[in-house]
Amino acid sequence: MIHSLFLINLSGDIFLEKHWKSVVGRSVLDYFFEAKEKAVNPEDVAPVLQTPHHYLISIYRGKIFFLAVIQTEVPPLFVIEFLHRVADTFQDYFGECSENVIKDNLVIVYELLEEMLDNGFPLATESNVLKEMIRPPTILRSVVNTLTGTTVFAEIQGVIEACVKLTGMPDLTLSFMNPRLLDDVSFHPCVRFKRWESERVLSFIPPDGNFTLMTYHVSSQNLVAIPIYVKQNISFFETGSCGRLDITIGPKQTMGKTVEGLMVTVPMPKAVLSVNLTASQGNFTYDLATKVLVWDIGKLNPQKLPNLKGSLSVQAGAPKPEENPALNINLKIQQVAISGLKVNRLDMYGEKYKPFKGVKYVTKAGKFQVRT
Repeated sequence: MIHSLFLINLSGDIFLEKHWKSVVGRSVLDYFFEAKEKAVNPEDVAPVLQTPHHYLISIYRGKIFFLAVIQTEVPPLFVIEFLHRVADTFQDYFGECSENVIKDNLVIVYELLEEMLDNGFPLATESNVLKEMIRPPTILRSVVNTLTGTTVFAEIQGVIEACVKLTGMPDLTLSFMNPRLLDDVSFHPCVRFKRWESERVLSFIPPDGNFTLMTYHVSSQNLVAIPIYVKQNISFFETGSCGRLDITIGPKQTMGKTVEGLMVTVPMPKAVLSVNLTASQGNFTYDLATKVLVWDIGKLNPQKLPNLKGSLSVQAGAPKPEENPALNINLKIQQVAISGLKVNRLDMYGEKYKPFKGVKYVTKAGKFQVRT
């Protein structure tokens, strides 16, 4: 039912977004921003706006617009009631529902939204039920969450790989739902560039076999949805020859898909002699020569979040490391394009037979680093 949720402040800045089924590009909000500019007061913005492919349903609470993106017709009051329930839950959990408080508690906010909607449909919306699953914030938890909620830099390098096995000289046209997401593109020589410039459509006579049709870039100024969150605490004591490590990983924006091939690599300081850790999921190894800790988790189970914790043995007399190590994350998500790029249709001209057409989306982590 509910495809995506955006939180927007009075200045028109999108400071939080959550997607359940697939990433909806921010360009869909142009209709909302147009209505907002025309309104005399924020309360005057129409709660329901219709676009060519979506419905935008919003409420205004605490100087924040809570905006839901819907792809099919649903009772608007049902969605409005849910949005108010989200705002009420934030108020109950954090004492107030404001932009700053939400930003300070991003990890808990995403956890709440993950529980309140299941694949776009309301699930757990009562505060007493949610509090049994997600603990309200404490001072300690707020400090930890502050360390896991902030994206320093993010971008996407995407590629469209084609596999064509057609007879004759077919002329193909490929269009996208949201081509405005793309900042920088590079095409195979078969693509007619002028058609792309004028219509944002790929028109080409393909070579036979496998080839790279297009590469593209999406910057953080557009849409880069981080699919997981990482809670980590790596510390070395001033006195003694030991330290502590505690890492937990959970899903954040996976659109209901399973995170696979999840692996955490931690280059330890040279003074770390050995580790005594326990993994709730997967296996870990520590290479004494390279001082690299590798935690191979595999598939991420959202019902039981993977955790790795224990003690670190440090060389006696060695000074305390000046910096904590960074975490390098590898992952893969099938049938999700985290860039938000979606194929609209593929048409063939010049031949009369009916071809088989299919599209597959894959998200892979390139350089995903969590600094501690």
